Amino acid sequence: MSRIGRQPVIIPSGVTVTKDAGGIITVKGPKGELKMPQHELVEIEIVENQIKISRKEKENPRGKSIHGLTRALLKNMVEGVVKEYQKRLEIIGVGYKAQLQGRKLILSLGYSHPVEYIPAEGIKISLDEEKKNVLIISGINKEVVGQTAAVIRAMKKPEPYKGKGIRYENEHVRRKAGKAVAKAAA
Repeated sequence: MSRIGRQPVIIPSGVTVTKDAGGIITVKGPKGELKMPQHELVEIEIVENQIKISRKEKENPRGKSIHGLTRALLKNMVEGVVKEYQKRLEIIGVGYKAQLQGRKLILSLGYSHPVEYIPAEGIKISLDEEKKNVLIISGINKEVVGQTAAVIRAMKKPEPYKGKGIRYENEHVRRKAGKAVAKAAA
């Protein structure tokens, strides 16, 4: 049996979890509302202040993986509607900067044109007040927050020689020695 899937998800006060006849699980909380369809290989039961997940077929290998995944997704939904998820990105490089125009993010990344990005619904992008080149991406859906951060990072990945580009805060970028160092060693 899945070790993660076996654990019940505790529903905190202020959060309501419902399951309709079509198998759609709805989680409502102070920050918003999230929905997820129930997979056909698992059974979801809402008892008092807990969500219990069990498999329909005990020996199905696919069901084992879906069991743990469903529990993790439900836990992330419950946490997301209570407190928002956040990813922080640093923009490093001379002349590299970010600015916001309404919901639109405009990035100057050394290209001949500015790069524009409009985030998905429910995602908030803001600039850090203290550090001007730090983007804060937040929202209640952990998957969408992570995907948005990955898309923005992919616009200019950190390069290994000078480290310029967009990286996650506290991400370590492996640096390479340039040509001049290689010639001096020879």
